[in-house]
Amino acid sequence: MRIGMVGTGYVGLVSGTCFAEFGHDVTCIDKDEGKISRLKNGEIPIYEPGLDELVEKQVRAKRLTFSTDMKDAVKDKDAVFIAVGTPTRRSDGHADLQYVYAAAKEIAEAITDFTVIVTKSTVPVGTAREIERIVKEANPDADFGVCSNPEFLREGAAINDFMRPDRVVVGTECERAAEVMRNIYRPLYINETPMVITTPESSEIIKYASNAFLATKISFINEVANLCEATGANVQDVAKGMGLDNRIGSKFLHAGPGYGGSCFPKDTLALTQTGQKFGAPQTIVETVVQVNSDRQKDMAKRVIEMCGGNVEGKKVGILGVSFKPNTDDVREAPSLVIIPELQAKGANIVAFDPVAMEEAARQLNNVAWAENAYDVADDADILVILTEWNEFRALNLDRIKDMMKTPRLLDLRNIYKLAEMESKGFVYLSIGRRPLDGESESNKKLKSVG
Repeated sequence: MRIGMVGTGYVGLVSGTCFAEFGHDVTCIDKDEGKISRLKNGEIPIYEPGLDELVEKQVRAKRLTFSTDMKDAVKDKDAVFIAVGTPTRRSDGHADLQYVYAAAKEIAEAITDFTVIVTKSTVPVGTAREIERIVKEANPDADFGVCSNPEFLREGAAINDFMRPDRVVVGTECERAAEVMRNIYRPLYINETPMVITTPESSEIIKYASNAFLATKISFINEVANLCEATGANVQDVAKGMGLDNRIGSKFLHAGPGYGGSCFPKDTLALTQTGQKFGAPQTIVETVVQVNSDRQKDMAKRVIEMCGGNVEGKKVGILGVSFKPNTDDVREAPSLVIIPELQAKGANIVAFDPVAMEEAARQLNNVAWAENAYDVADDADILVILTEWNEFRALNLDRIKDMMKTPRLLDLRNIYKLAEMESKGFVYLSIGRRPLDGESESNKKLKSVG
């Protein structure tokens, strides 16, 4: 099949490359001449494990090309996917669809034969219908079908998610378009991947509802973690006991500083706004949004409390600034809330992230960027783990302790065991577990005997 992919951001580049891996001929299109030039030179604008090798492979096989010329690139395609940004409008919280609609108009003016126009971007309910109207208005003679085909890619695992999805969702009322989509995704049939063919409205809501449900699980376990801290329970044991119930499942039950990234914050807010628009308030999701916002601010308060209520002039070491490991994405990351909150209280921030520092530096001011975790710990008053990168899971804790001014560690991802931190003598605070005051049980026993 011949495929056009409008947009070379995270979704567009990953999806286009993976379609090429399926054996389709794919042209990725973007107005940014600099980005297209870099892609043609083999430079990948995002960090995603394995993507650079896959792009190189498909370019070499001549199944993947890049272009800035919309008219030429889409005129002979069987399907054109729209994968442009849909950021949140700051004025009202709704998704900004200007780039989607502009792309639809350009596609309409360029197509010649029957073409399926597909929204890959995350868009509110009703978008497919509006695209259909735009295309008919721009080109009354156009022979086309419109589909909604939401993506469900996790940053850091996007290629595997695309190649081995839980399901493929297609929203259309055009049977010709549905058949084209079946052919595009035919390579997945060998894995017996379910394909859900439904209406455009249902498809659009499926994406928002899915992300909102996962965000709800995160906020739920974070509130349970607060209860665990108040009662002496262990949130990891609680989550394990819950997750073994097949009706609940273990995923997204990891307590932490709150969700971030390009999807959950934007999509939960968009769903609440859509609910208000149609007179069907999404009250649970509205609460989830508020809980998450409060959660991130509360993490900064925990840092201050561990420092005796004052971080003025103190060195606060931050490990990880991306919203999750294996990505350079810092959009809506907890670090963007926590670090400025601490700086406002006079803290000196030193931070390290394996891949996200360049991107974070564009959004965070007055942060000293270190070369590794140990430089962060050097002479630090407190060390804070914000992102659970693998390289932070096996730090030399004895070395870390010796380097720090005071051995305080705030582990917001619960990557270390309580027994290990207790034996090392850290003042250690995690999420939903008992705090450690820096004395081992053996020392406490000796003191009591003495």
